[in-house]
Amino acid sequence: MILELVVPGRGSLVSSAPPSYRGHRYPVEVISHCVWLYFRFPLSFREVEELMLQRGVILSHETVRRWCMKFGQAYANGLRRRQPRPGDKWHLDEVFVKINGERKYLWRAVDADGTVLDILVQGRRDKAAARRFFRRLLKGIGAVPRVIITDKLRSYGAAHREVMPSVEHRSHKGLNNRAENSHQPTRQRERAMKGFRSVGAAQRFLAAFSGISPHFRPRRHLMTTSHYRAEMTIRFTIWDQVTGATALPTAA
Repeated sequence: MILELVVPGRGSLVSSAPPSYRGHRYPVEVISHCVWLYFRFPLSFREVEELMLQRGVILSHETVRRWCMKFGQAYANGLRRRQPRPGDKWHLDEVFVKINGERKYLWRAVDADGTVLDILVQGRRDKAAARRFFRRLLKGIGAVPRVIITDKLRSYGAAHREVMPSVEHRSHKGLNNRAENSHQPTRQRERAMKGFRSVGAAQRFLAAFSGISPHFRPRRHLMTTSHYRAEMTIRFTIWDQVTGATALPTAA
């Protein structure tokens, strides 16, 4: 079934089909709820299993893991398709992450509203790494920004001159707080997970996490209580349409 939604202030009509659940014996409401719990809150697969048991749903943590692996990225992609077109000012930043005891780097780009545009886990933060991230970003967004803002890492400047020389580049640490702040949920989750085991696992998790978690994190400090509740109602409606689910009833 094709689902359609018009959300005021979020662009034009969006039409997309949810993922296929053929062959799964659990209903879509259970699957999407487990995926939501795992990517929205700092929970382990076993903790999601326990929460579902409290609701009377018996499943294993390995089942939750498989669902998150299979559907997490699909849900994140569905949410991104329903976002408005990103602004023309992009903020880029990179932070180190420990993966199996080794230092790697998480590259991230957000627009002026804090919307995550893309992430990439790499082993270095040199010119080649910056160039690779720039090209991935441009291909994924399908647009060129008016200006990019980065810290003073020289790799950005070298890659910028090669990949997008016509774009204005502002290099200033104090201007890049928006990108730096967007790392905070990832840091919280990294601590809860006690690090990542491999680059591939980190990339898979963070690609889905960066699409799902921010969807449920509006800037609440800028909203009244009624505005926040109305906004979250819209966001849950979008989630249900992306996943093809309806709300999971509360256990009696």
